[in-house]
Amino acid sequence: MVTRPPERDIDESRVTISPRKTEAVGVPAVVSSLRMAIDQMGIRRTAETLVRVNQKDGFDCPGCAWPEEDKRHVAEFCENGAKAVAEEATVRRVTPEFFAEHSIDELRAHDDWWLGQQGRLTHPMVLDEGGTHYRPISWDDALDLIADELRSLDDPNEAVFYTSGRTSNEAAFVYQLLVRGFGTNNLPDCSNMCHESSGSALGETIGIGKGTVSITDIHEADLLIVAGQNPGTNHPRMLTALEKAKQRGATIIAVNPLPEAGLMHFNNPQTPRGVILGGTPLADDFVQIRLGGDQALFQAIGKHLIEMHAEHGGVLDSSFIDVHTSGYDAYAEHVAGLEWAELERATGLTEHRMRGIAEQVRASGKTIVCWAMGLTQHKHSVPMLRDVVNTLLLQGNIGRPGAGVCPVRGHSNVQGDRTVGIYEKPSTSFLDALEEEFSFRAPREHGYDTVAAIRAMDTGRVRFFLGMGGNFVSATPDTAVVESGMAKTGLSVQISTKLNRSHVVTGRRALIIPTLGRTDRDRRGSGEQRVTVEDSMGAVHGSRGRLAPPAEDLLSEVAIIARLCARVFAGRDDAPAADWVGIENDYRGIREHISRVVPGFEDYEERIQKGRTFYLPNDPRDSRRFATATGRAMFTANPLEYVRIPEGRVLLQTLRSHDQYNTTIYGKDDRYRGISNGRRVVLIHRDDIDELGFRDGEIVDIVSEWHGPAGLEERRAPEFRLVSYDTPRKNAAAYYPETNVLVPLESFADVSGTPTSKSIIVRFEKRG
Repeated sequence: MVTRPPERDIDESRVTISPRKTEAVGVPAVVSSLRMAIDQMGIRRTAETLVRVNQKDGFDCPGCAWPEEDKRHVAEFCENGAKAVAEEATVRRVTPEFFAEHSIDELRAHDDWWLGQQGRLTHPMVLDEGGTHYRPISWDDALDLIADELRSLDDPNEAVFYTSGRTSNEAAFVYQLLVRGFGTNNLPDCSNMCHESSGSALGETIGIGKGTVSITDIHEADLLIVAGQNPGTNHPRMLTALEKAKQRGATIIAVNPLPEAGLMHFNNPQTPRGVILGGTPLADDFVQIRLGGDQALFQAIGKHLIEMHAEHGGVLDSSFIDVHTSGYDAYAEHVAGLEWAELERATGLTEHRMRGIAEQVRASGKTIVCWAMGLTQHKHSVPMLRDVVNTLLLQGNIGRPGAGVCPVRGHSNVQGDRTVGIYEKPSTSFLDALEEEFSFRAPREHGYDTVAAIRAMDTGRVRFFLGMGGNFVSATPDTAVVESGMAKTGLSVQISTKLNRSHVVTGRRALIIPTLGRTDRDRRGSGEQRVTVEDSMGAVHGSRGRLAPPAEDLLSEVAIIARLCARVFAGRDDAPAADWVGIENDYRGIREHISRVVPGFEDYEERIQKGRTFYLPNDPRDSRRFATATGRAMFTANPLEYVRIPEGRVLLQTLRSHDQYNTTIYGKDDRYRGISNGRRVVLIHRDDIDELGFRDGEIVDIVSEWHGPAGLEERRAPEFRLVSYDTPRKNAAAYYPETNVLVPLESFADVSGTPTSKSIIVRFEKRG
């Protein structure tokens, strides 16, 4: 039996704290998955849906981007994948009657969890200027309203077009064509807030902004360093790959401020070993590093390897360095000059400890470094990741089996969206190919990334906002500024499957455009359609939903954008030359266009037939060719950076709970960390609680401090509970989006512009 949506928000007074777990998944994860799935979908729908997740004839999980092996398990999903599917395939519905019952002010007062639990959107809705309630609007009138608003702008750059990582390759390609045909490159996306630093660093150093490993490489590595990542919550299927590597003799080093259960021990629920025999210990070495100290650690590893090579020889891959790299001498000179005392201050580790880690790297013949947002959301994230690359280059660990860089992406097609053109700084070659294919002039001026878009909205330079999926208001930093900026737009439009914060924090007028999800059957003119996605390792495969849509007339993202293109470009001789009706009715035509515009997609349709997967070209991995400024992989000498924490302050990182994926809150618990029935908690070392004059469990306000151009700026997040936890001293952690308000808009990573959500200086204040 399916339960009703909750009537109340999360009651933070009911939070309970228990000891953190030391192992992940197992039977409790299966029980949690099924309970939530049945609650949202019912027993029969759960059984029919979960067996198709990540199958060759099924649909790609709407959760993370971890790849599948060619041979699939019958249950090819994890706990959080099951929750993501349940949220989308829910039988709960948000109808026009719901909006008639709930005013915009009432909806705005609810929390993110309550909003998401209401169910699938079924009908286009409009909020008139000064209106108190959303009201129904026809599909034609809604799309006409968008087109009329766009045509009324004085400059195409007055519009911003945001994209979520769940958008398919086909929808993303048509979307970017709409935007560039309209005349702007204002295409901020969720990459700007997560892995942009990875792309920036890797593009500079190895010539491609992606990882260089396959799932097979993970299995074959001698050493896996998993840094700034919590796979047990964020990418649970990764644990299966790590288990296989361990069984083949790999060593795993976990580098993280928090001792996450998923880094320590894995009880695989799909094997007798995981259910009955105690599972598999994962991390051979847990390195509890201070927030942002990873750059110092990798510089220390490089320093040690070079010293050992000078003393004993045979440590570095001198042939690889001579033939395939540039900049080694400057890098070696830089790390030789580093003082161990400074490296110790930055990491919180002793010289002996860091040399011991480096010895494990030295002993490895094939090393992979995996990372996620723990490394990408600092001011110095790009140099930090350059130093990850430096360490791998020393031993030739790029372009050999079982070795390389592995940035683990979040959303299931965030990498694919970028590949097919969702980027505010498109390359000249991409625009040239786009122009040749569609016979129009694409804009060449770079557009707004996420931070620049928010800044432009808040200063009144943006009059129109369109979000293709996602939850822009909750995903972005500096919440008060984002909400102020959104309110200044003339029209905000959200193309969405479910209700979220971005539907209740709006422009003067607002539209909700419901759309099909990954699990839904998509029937267009030529029959049932499939879409494609690219996983975290550059593999492309098809996805086809099977469930009846929440409403008979619901349109796909492709159909919505194709119809919008037909309206916006009507009568324009300078618009992209495309058959918009044909694009809407047969997605094979879109793939034909992509195959002629984007390198690596040749014979696209044939290569995805019958559930097949193909890998996109990756020159560093495939042939040790590097499209960098020097034509070689580049060593870089990066000044050591880390945050100096003032007295009486701590450094805060924002993170997800276990019942959460990005801004979607599935439930009230963080099972592995021992938090139940609440989210407004701060995890912090007991000695810091005492030293700062508070009590464990005390309710405080968190106040961030940022020294901007105008001096000291403060932001406040009220009513958080202090929770004693195993963290490094003067480091703390709390959940987003509740703490996004603390991240200053102007505090972002050098080069990449990624908000610094992992290094916020804060103090605590007593309530009342």
